[in-house]
Amino acid sequence: MPTLKLPLKYSLDLKIIGVALLYYLFARLGYLLAFENSTALPAWPPSGIAFALLIILGRSVWPGITIGALVANIMAYWNNPALGPQTIITISSVIAIGNTIEAVIGNYLVKSWIRDPYPFKHAKNAFRFLFVTMFMCLAGASIGTASLYLNAVISLDAISETLFSWWIGNVVGILLFTPFILSIARPVRVTLSTARMIEVSIYFLSTLAIYLLLQVDYLTLTMQRALPLLALPFLLWLAFRFELIVAIGGVLIVSLISIYFTVQGSGPFVLAGAANSILLLQIFIGVISISTIILSATVKERLDVQHQLQEFNENLEGMVLDRTKALNDEIGTRKIAEEKLQRTNQELSKRNTELDNFVYSVSHDLRAPIASVLGLINLARVDKDVAMKDMYLEMINKSALQQDHFIKEILDQSRNSRLEVKREEILFEPLIEETFNQLKFATSTGKSVERVINIEQDGPFFSDRWRLKVILNNIISNAIRYRNGKDPVIKVNVAINGRLAKLAIEDNGKGIEKEHMPNIYKMFYRATDDGAGSGLGLYIVKEAIDKLNGHINIESEIGKGTTVQLEIPEIN
Repeated sequence: MPTLKLPLKYSLDLKIIGVALLYYLFARLGYLLAFENSTALPAWPPSGIAFALLIILGRSVWPGITIGALVANIMAYWNNPALGPQTIITISSVIAIGNTIEAVIGNYLVKSWIRDPYPFKHAKNAFRFLFVTMFMCLAGASIGTASLYLNAVISLDAISETLFSWWIGNVVGILLFTPFILSIARPVRVTLSTARMIEVSIYFLSTLAIYLLLQVDYLTLTMQRALPLLALPFLLWLAFRFELIVAIGGVLIVSLISIYFTVQGSGPFVLAGAANSILLLQIFIGVISISTIILSATVKERLDVQHQLQEFNENLEGMVLDRTKALNDEIGTRKIAEEKLQRTNQELSKRNTELDNFVYSVSHDLRAPIASVLGLINLARVDKDVAMKDMYLEMINKSALQQDHFIKEILDQSRNSRLEVKREEILFEPLIEETFNQLKFATSTGKSVERVINIEQDGPFFSDRWRLKVILNNIISNAIRYRNGKDPVIKVNVAINGRLAKLAIEDNGKGIEKEHMPNIYKMFYRATDDGAGSGLGLYIVKEAIDKLNGHINIESEIGKGTTVQLEIPEIN
C-alpha cells in the first residue's frame, strides 16, 4: 500500500498545529489538578511541554505555543462572569504572549549558554538548566501577573502572591515534564540483566510494604506524614541506578499522586488554607525533581568518565602491547643486525687474514719459480755441456708449469668468490673424462695412473658446471700428484639420488697425516713439502662446495691413500 507523503511546505504547519494541540491538552490536565475555589495551580504542565518541544523541534514552532496558550486561557476565563469577552481575550492574548516569550527565552539560553539540547549528561549543565528554568519562568509569570493587574483581575496587594504562585507553578511544570519529554525523544537502550531485575523486584516489594503499612490503623497517620520522606530514598535510588527517563518518570508519578490526594484533602501536604497546601506541595515536588535531576546527571557524568577511562585504559593497553611488540621487533631486528654485523666482522677478519697470507704467499710462490728460472738460465749460459742444457730446459719448463698452475688456482679462487652460481645441466661422465684428459698433460707423471670410474646417472642433474669442474680438477690433481710409487689407482664413484649428487674420489696414494687434517682447508696450507703444491687446492674446493650449499668430508691414512666424499644438492 503506497504511503501518503505531505509536501515539505506543510511540515512546519503540521508541527505548529501539533504543538498547539499538545499545549492545550496539557493545559486541561493542569486545570484538572487545580484546588477547589482557588485560581492557583500546583503545577503548570504546558510550560514544560512548550519548553521541551521548542528545544526538540526548533524555534520556528513558537506560534503553536501562542495558539495553544491563547485557546487554553480563553477557555479557562470564559465562564468567569466578572470578566467581559473583550477583557478575557486581552488577558488571554497577553498571557499567551508571556508563555511564548518564556519558552523562547529558555530555548535561547539552552542553545547559547548550555549548548546542549539534552542538558542532563553533566552536573554543570543540569544546574544551568535549573537557573534557566527559574529565569524564564519569572519572565512568563511577570507578564501574566501584569496582565491580570492591568485588567483589574487582581489587586495591588495580591501581585506578589500571584507572581510567586505563578512562577513556582511554571517552574514545577518544567521540572516535571521537560526532562521527561527530552528523555523520551532520545534513543534509550534497555538492558534487563538478572541484577537489574532483582533491583526492580526489590523496589516494587518495598513500595508494596509501604502500602501495607498504611493499612495498619495505629500506623496510618504516622505513615501518611512520613510518606514524603519515605519516597525520597526510592526516587534517589531510581536516579542512581537507572536512566533519567525512569527516575523522572517515578518523580512524575509520585508528584501527580501527591497533587491528586492533596486536592482531595488527604495526605501529608494538607494544611490550613489552599495556598499553604499548594506551596508545601510545590516545595516537595521541586525538591524531589531537582534532587533526581542533579543526581541522575552526576551519575551519568561519572559513568561516562568511567567508560572513557575504561576505553582509555583499553587503548593504553593496546598502545602498550603495540609498543611492546614494536620494541620486541626492534630488538629482534637489532639482534639480527648485530649477528649479521658479527658475521660480517668475522668474515672480514677471515678475509683480512687470508689477504695477508695471500699477499705473502703470492709474493713468495710467484717469485720462487721466476728466481729458479733466472738461476737456471745463468747456469745454462755458463755450462757448455749440451746434455746439461737439456736438463736445465726441463727444469725451467717444470718451474714455468708450477707458476702457471699457481696462477690458475688464484684465478679460480677469484672467480669463485665473485661469480654467481649458474644453473646448468650436468653430465658427470664426460665432465670427469675431460678432467682426467686435461690433467694428463698438465701434470708430469712418470707412470700412468689407473682410473676406475663408476657413474649412476639416469636423469638430468642441474648445478654449476664450472665450479664442479674446479672441484674435480683440484681433487683429482692432488690424487695424481701425491700418488704412490707403484700401481697408482684413482676410483671415482658418482650416484644421483633424487636431487642430491654423491661423489666419492678414492686413491691409494701417500695419504695425509692426522695432525694436518684440521688445517687442510686453510689458504696456502701445505700438509707436506713434497711436491709443488701451492696450498690453495683444497681451500678452493671448500669455497666452491660452500657456494653450492654442499658438503665435503676427507678421510686419509698415511701409506694407504685418501678418500674425498662430496654431497652436492641440485640447484633449483
